[in-house]
Amino acid sequence: MSNLLIAIFAYLIDRKFGEFSFIKHPIIIIGELTSWFERHFYKDSVLRGILLLLFMLCITTTLSFVLVSILEQLPYPLYILLSSIIASIFIAHKMLRDAVRGVVFAKDKRAAISMLVSRDTENLSESDIYKAAIETYAENLSDGVIAPLLYLLLFGLPGIIFYKTVNTLDSMVGYRNKKYERYGKASARVDDILNFIPSRLTAILIMLLSKKKDILSFYDDGKKHDSPNAGHPITAMALALDVSLGGDTSYFGEIKSKPYFGKGRKEIKREDVLRALKLV
Repeated sequence: MSNLLIAIFAYLIDRKFGEFSFIKHPIIIIGELTSWFERHFYKDSVLRGILLLLFMLCITTTLSFVLVSILEQLPYPLYILLSSIIASIFIAHKMLRDAVRGVVFAKDKRAAISMLVSRDTENLSESDIYKAAIETYAENLSDGVIAPLLYLLLFGLPGIIFYKTVNTLDSMVGYRNKKYERYGKASARVDDILNFIPSRLTAILIMLLSKKKDILSFYDDGKKHDSPNAGHPITAMALALDVSLGGDTSYFGEIKSKPYFGKGRKEIKREDVLRALKLV
């Protein structure tokens, strides 16, 4: 019951206040520790990547249990309140929605979307920009909202901090390139495992909110994505909006062939982005 209360209040706090700009975000600290380890101990090997993962999880998990032990000494209402505030820091719904909405109303939409995606943005059409915004919103609903809430609900503060540590590591070293292919493999694989259920849960929630009858119809297209998880919420969002997302995309000057997700029109409009943002 405590975890349920904390999860509900944490989500509401994030929806109302978003990021607390007056403190250094824990994710930044995790990123700094990851960079420190890389500067001193990087080696192009899977084993060194496993050591990175264990090093970071030992630190953050230990600190999370110490934090919980301290909070549990407080009166119950105060324990719930402070735990909810801390947990809300690891949820990013308001920040995600504001960032995607910002793309729609930005004067320089290419510059705005370049802050959210890794694809090349210099030559994107307006439709491509809106498509990228919707894909980013759908995918990050899982990573930034549903998955953190799920692990918070199941395991309390240690659960959400464990998840966000792995997710941050994946975002920093989980790339398939010469430098990180082996070094980041452990972080990427554990992130895939942790996101397996949340990504599909996110897709189901999108289908339910959009009142689609076949709530599992996202699976056929979703499984075509290179990621074992990202394609499912993206496909669900495409089906919810009756559009097609995905398709060939340019990364670092090279065109990557990608399947389409969804069966609707391929011309994406600003109204489609705004409709996606209403699926709260």
